[in-house]
Amino acid sequence: MRELIYFIATSIDGRIADGDGATDGFSTDPELYAALAREVPESIPAHLREALGARLDPARARWTTVLMGRRTYQPALDAGIASPYAPLEQIVVSRTLRPSGAEGEPRFVSDPVAVVRELREREGGGIWLCGGGELAGALADEIDRLIVKVNPVLLGDGVPLLGGPAMPGPWRLESTRTLPGGVVMNEYVRARG
Repeated sequence: MRELIYFIATSIDGRIADGDGATDGFSTDPELYAALAREVPESIPAHLREALGARLDPARARWTTVLMGRRTYQPALDAGIASPYAPLEQIVVSRTLRPSGAEGEPRFVSDPVAVVRELREREGGGIWLCGGGELAGALADEIDRLIVKVNPVLLGDGVPLLGGPAMPGPWRLESTRTLPGGVVMNEYVRARG
């Protein structure tokens, strides 16, 4: 069965963006982006992947589908980019956005739990929950794996890693390591059973 993987950047105090929704406080170290482009090129937007010289081999990709909320998708729309994570299957959870007919445009859905359950039944790689915190809160019971890139900054206020109630149950730390820019990447798997 396909895993739902919440791969996200946070501050030390567990915020994925400041009170205005900005992430300017997070590391912009070019070496960090180069490391991520090598390890998980599917996590880099297509237009930046090209600039970083990263190659995406779908056969080696950790995930083949990306699921994001409307606010996470909005910066791509504002930049005129309809398909930010091509060639991944892209799904946007929104009650307001509708398809425009643009080439490569994501699929728009309103029920994230139903779409994750439908995706799990299909063949494919992992499902990347790209953001945001409110969507992660709605999918808390569905998340199988957390990969948290902890940035060396305190935001104090802002968008929490998980909107709503805390994730129930224990998690097991699978790996931790330091990336360029002082970012620590922790990977957790849900302890089932």
